Amino acid sequence: MKYFSCAVCHKQVFFANTECMNCHTALGYIASEKEMGCFEKHSATLWLALNAKQRGQRYKPCYNYQHHQVCNWVVPADSDEIYCESCQLTHVIPNLDDPDNIVYWARLESAKRRFLYLMQQLNIMPRPKRSDEDRLGLRFNFLMPTVDHPVMTGHANGVITLNASEADVIYRETTRIKMGENYRTLLGHFRHESGHYYFDLIKHLRPELIDDFRLYFGDERLNYKDALKRHYDDGAPLNWADNYVSSYASTHPWEDWAETWAHYLHMMDTLETAYYAGLMVKTDIDNLNNLELVENPIGAQDFDLLLDNWMTLTFNLNALNRSMGLDDAYPFTLSNVVLDKLRFIHHKMLYLIFNPPDTTKTLA
Repeated sequence: MKYFSCAVCHKQVFFANTECMNCHTALGYIASEKEMGCFEKHSATLWLALNAKQRGQRYKPCYNYQHHQVCNWVVPADSDEIYCESCQLTHVIPNLDDPDNIVYWARLESAKRRFLYLMQQLNIMPRPKRSDEDRLGLRFNFLMPTVDHPVMTGHANGVITLNASEADVIYRETTRIKMGENYRTLLGHFRHESGHYYFDLIKHLRPELIDDFRLYFGDERLNYKDALKRHYDDGAPLNWADNYVSSYASTHPWEDWAETWAHYLHMMDTLETAYYAGLMVKTDIDNLNNLELVENPIGAQDFDLLLDNWMTLTFNLNALNRSMGLDDAYPFTLSNVVLDKLRFIHHKMLYLIFNPPDTTKTLA
């Protein structure tokens, strides 16, 4: 993610902030500008922008900020919409009569906004699903399970359902250990489930890419229910790391794609953050490249150079964590087969992104 600064005091501000921690100016993300805005509050629903580019323009905070303080995006004041571009995608939320659910909902929305930021950068920001039959839109359902109604996190027909209990740190960490998953986060859930959504989108908009997809990930027409049962009964193959980014990716081509897609998004977000931080690594280790990001990795064509930078960055991230007595920040080893899948996503599947389809098939 890029770095943002306050237009008033010029100190660094962060994507999740609602005010500058230095001068206390009101902040809000202007999605249309991909920028954190600084605002003078004239009323609860009228904020004037202070940024040079948007100075004097009128905005209103998202309804979910005004009433629940769970959002920090803004909407043009003259818009008929009361919800921001992120909150428009949320279709069902937990029952807010339970105060814990407000906390969980806020954490889910925060992770969703971080996910959507990268989708904006990649030019594939989803739009709200207009009806149950809408094949191109997306909606999110955040549901709390009950004894009688368990909730499974997953995707189906443009609807991503998340078990809101995942926003409970103790529940998520317990599940992570039980499932043997090195990396289980709210942001990771959004990125994984979005892989299923974008696969359906690509299959609809670019069906000619599916044959190539099957060369790398396998035939997605294999019975998914049988594959899932086999995975949970027998576990992953002993040599799964030779061919997959995670053990769960070995379940079925759909899950291989979603896990690899999520990993690609992790890489791009982290590399972009390193780029905006001006991070440089100089080393004389023979098998480790120097790191000097000279261009934003988003949209970069030389993916092999990105991979070299990624290997250097994660080696040092892990080394820093170990110096603090912590587990590795990046507990993965990527085989050549997995690297080829990532390369395929960058060069082929993102054709949908860098070469938009016919206007009759766009997301608009």
